Amino acid sequence: MTATNGVSVFVQNHAGRKGVPQRMSFENWIRAIPDLRRRRVQINLLTVGISEGKRFNRNFRKRDYATNVLSFSYAPVPGEKKTWLLGDLIICSPVVAREAAEQGKPLRNHYAHLTIHGVLHLLGYDHKTTVEASIMEARETRILATLGIPDPYA
Repeated sequence: MTATNGVSVFVQNHAGRKGVPQRMSFENWIRAIPDLRRRRVQINLLTVGISEGKRFNRNFRKRDYATNVLSFSYAPVPGEKKTWLLGDLIICSPVVAREAAEQGKPLRNHYAHLTIHGVLHLLGYDHKTTVEASIMEARETRILATLGIPDPYA
């Protein structure tokens, strides 16, 4: 875990090294999110394989397949002292790799997109309606542009 500009990111890799970005990459992508500037937050990020990804999705979303990214916002219990924990992200590396290949995108760019997408969910953004999706996608696209990554929706 490292803290820079008030953002602490704890990364744990259960997916193996192949194609999974280094911790510093995840930190840089998360730090590019303007909503986190001047805030002190902690984000836990776990990369997993298919079986673990499927288990998380089944247990928490009642969907029996592995998905690319899951976000779990942290809600403190009544009376709990102030915490900086924003929440947890679970990224299923084989799903990310498959999607990047299918979409003809560089793997790192797809990881960056899904990391930012997941953190925006932790911040309250969503895509359940067309309007929400437009707002969230525009936000993702602007953040990715600051990192030199093209629009993932183009």
